[in-house]
Amino acid sequence: MHSEDVRQQLAQSARSFYERGWMLGTAGNLSARVSDAAFWITASGRPKDLLTPDDFVSVNLQGEVLSAPAGRKPSAETSIHQVIYRHVPDARVVFHVHSIEANLCGHFARNGQLRLPPLEMLKGLGVPDAEPEVDLPVFTNHQNVARIAEDMDKALAQSLPRVPGALIHQHGVTVWGQDLLSARHHLELLEYCFRYLVQAKAIGVQA
Repeated sequence: MHSEDVRQQLAQSARSFYERGWMLGTAGNLSARVSDAAFWITASGRPKDLLTPDDFVSVNLQGEVLSAPAGRKPSAETSIHQVIYRHVPDARVVFHVHSIEANLCGHFARNGQLRLPPLEMLKGLGVPDAEPEVDLPVFTNHQNVARIAEDMDKALAQSLPRVPGALIHQHGVTVWGQDLLSARHHLELLEYCFRYLVQAKAIGVQA
């Protein structure tokens, strides 16, 4: 796929997520890997409902800028994307959004893990079992994003989560996929799980 097409599709995804309330203001970031050594990522400080191809920066897996339109610099959370691309060979797209439900669910975590509800929806996240017990990793938020990336790097080096995603407490959720469509599906399904957990807590249902 042509690099401008990739950026156009990422921008379209950002508009969709903005409309759902997941990328308000300039929050969140999206990337797509275009080679074994480089990926496009949203530029820092850009409103996600107004992105154009000029709002993306090309970086390598070390975080070094390869190409950037004038006045653009890569997202402050580029290091998180680097870690995922480094440890998950099949990951070609990474989405990081800031939804209300994701941040509420961080409070339900225990010992750095959030138990997902045992729903049929988990099949779309690669868990075919009936009523499975699946934990989503939850990382501590740090003002210095590099520290978050370091924590994720250590965890992913030991083992990959059973589902293609991770939470950062009081920050947001990150998901990945083999392409734009699968990454979107993974994000939608995790957000469904988060909404379920929040509503189950509200009405006293044991999730």
